[in-house]
Amino acid sequence: MIFLRSTFARVLAAAVISAELLSLLTTPADASLCPMARRADAAVGADTLLKARRSAAAAAVDYAAVKADIVKTLTNSQESWPADFGNYGPFFIRLAWHCAGSYRLSDGRGGCDGGRIRFNPERSWPDNTNLDKALNLLQPLKLKYGDAISWGDLIVLAGTTAIESMGAPVLGFCGGRVDDANGADSLILGPSPEQVEIANCAVNGNCTYPLGPTTVGLIYVNPEGHLASGDPNSSINDIRMTFGRMGMDDRETVSLIGGGHAFGKVHGACPTGAGPSPLEDPTNPWPGTCGSGPLKGKGNNTFTSGFEGPWTVTPTKWTNDYFKNLLAYDWVIFDGPGGHKQWKPKAKYGGPAPPSFIRMLTSDIALLRDDKYLAIVKEYAANIASLENDFKHAWYKLVTHDMGPASRCVGPLVPAPQPFQLPLPAASGKHPDTNSVRKAIKDLLFSNGADKTPSGKSYNGALFVTLAYQCASTYRNTDHAGGCNGARIRLSPEKDLPSNKGLDRVLATLKPVQDAYTGLTTADLIVAAAQVALETAGLSGLPAFTCGRVDLPQEGVDREASKLLPRSYIADPIVALRDDWRVKGLTVRQGVALAGRPRSATHQVATGFSGSYGGDPSTVSNELFKVLLSETWTRTQVQGEYAAVGKSGVFVTAADLAMVWDAEAKAVVQEFAASQKAFLEAFADAWTTLVNADFPAGRK
Repeated sequence: MIFLRSTFARVLAAAVISAELLSLLTTPADASLCPMARRADAAVGADTLLKARRSAAAAAVDYAAVKADIVKTLTNSQESWPADFGNYGPFFIRLAWHCAGSYRLSDGRGGCDGGRIRFNPERSWPDNTNLDKALNLLQPLKLKYGDAISWGDLIVLAGTTAIESMGAPVLGFCGGRVDDANGADSLILGPSPEQVEIANCAVNGNCTYPLGPTTVGLIYVNPEGHLASGDPNSSINDIRMTFGRMGMDDRETVSLIGGGHAFGKVHGACPTGAGPSPLEDPTNPWPGTCGSGPLKGKGNNTFTSGFEGPWTVTPTKWTNDYFKNLLAYDWVIFDGPGGHKQWKPKAKYGGPAPPSFIRMLTSDIALLRDDKYLAIVKEYAANIASLENDFKHAWYKLVTHDMGPASRCVGPLVPAPQPFQLPLPAASGKHPDTNSVRKAIKDLLFSNGADKTPSGKSYNGALFVTLAYQCASTYRNTDHAGGCNGARIRLSPEKDLPSNKGLDRVLATLKPVQDAYTGLTTADLIVAAAQVALETAGLSGLPAFTCGRVDLPQEGVDREASKLLPRSYIADPIVALRDDWRVKGLTVRQGVALAGRPRSATHQVATGFSGSYGGDPSTVSNELFKVLLSETWTRTQVQGEYAAVGKSGVFVTAADLAMVWDAEAKAVVQEFAASQKAFLEAFADAWTTLVNADFPAGRK
């Protein structure tokens, strides 16, 4: 779909005024053998629990009735915003695309879960010009069905139903999105000070990873070419990189571009623009400046992207004509009525005369200038069945990627789990006796351990805790991906990470326990071993261990798993730490508490550090917080490491010290340093939250 920026500079200038922006933001296992945890609030947090309860309503929605009402709405053109070609289908497709297309792999942010396109900053992005009218058209349906269907679900279902109604195949629909109360979680997508902190873009239009689009305020690329150059060759890398940063390969990219452009048109009836955005004028946003009289700014006088015209002669009918048109004609660049460079057709020598009114954009012509893209264009032009198969899968991925595993999808239209959902094998349902497993693990705690207690005993418990933490800490609450279920830590690419160096030996230490008990998965063993170690080290308050995690085979780990790799692009350690907690869905208190977990000096050395802060690895204590506050620290030659001045062998990391440098976190550090009881209670809560975040049974 189409994406522009005519008022971007004004939007950016206004959006970075935090006070103004924020003010607008607010307008089945054997229970006798393996009992299940019951601390739901501790496991997922109050906010996530509320979302889980609200999303349950989606399971009872009469989707057939909602779809029927959407179909009626499509051709019921309103005087307030007349439908192009008498059909709102392309408009609703654009709405769904732009709601979902903000998703990015780097941190799992964006997407239509939350329905934040209704709020700033997304509401005022130049690429979302006039989508407030699409929301208005859907409002009667939202009022009719109320809380039974969220805005996020209604938007995506409207787009999917529109595609289906115009003749294209769809794979299905994943329901269960839960609306956010405001747009706060989109601030990091920009434009905002938060976005600059996390992922600055020095030259807007030349944005790189971890941002998704090339231009803040657009969904993907500038359709006029890199930095509006009008050069199709300059668009090739932009297209490949930005779609890749949202998880799409070349086939998915081309099928989405051409499948989306099978429908509708772009709007740029005059050069004077759409008028002020919702951020600039919330009372009458984007009124339009083209034309005059009752149809000023709408109908044929609409300005949205600044380009003008349809891609095909049948813009409300599914065809592969977009691809045929690309190949059938020569394309000539010209300045459109909206003041932007676009392309019109010209007959090839000896070829048929083209329809004079169809148009292409620079980003469309780019598909002809790259050998890989061109091959796909030719395939789709010759074989609509190939296009249909790829498009229906790519569309489902586009609008569902942020929803996490397929188990979170509800409703009768959910297809089989897709690769992008990182599906796990089914649980066997056969679990060993928990007490026997716990005893076997306990026997390993002081057996040939790599760490030493103050009394000189060898000890494995801190390594067991480290293994489970590293396994579980890949979880991202932003898109519900990752976690220890699947035990990906034993497979590439996770096992090869520098931060996981040496943990294969910890798995080998635990392997005899797994071999001795039929049905005990590696994932369950990892979490159980840590729980036994923590409880033996003096921690209470953990819920009864829950069996049922499964192990993913190596062949089940595909390119989609790369999104779970560590994020190392934030230079400021305070910003990096707080953002890590936020992505994981942890509170500041929980994040600080988890830092106090038993720390293995052996693992610290294996991963390149000089050691740990000292103490007894066989106890759960508040010593880290006392050490952080009582010592003076200096950098070592190891990146990200600090040593205590005047103390031998006492080391902490930059992430540890960031908890003291950040005022809010420091207050928690001070509380924990003063109260072992407060720390232990917070740690039990935080540990339960993290290790169960990806495991539904642990949240019951």
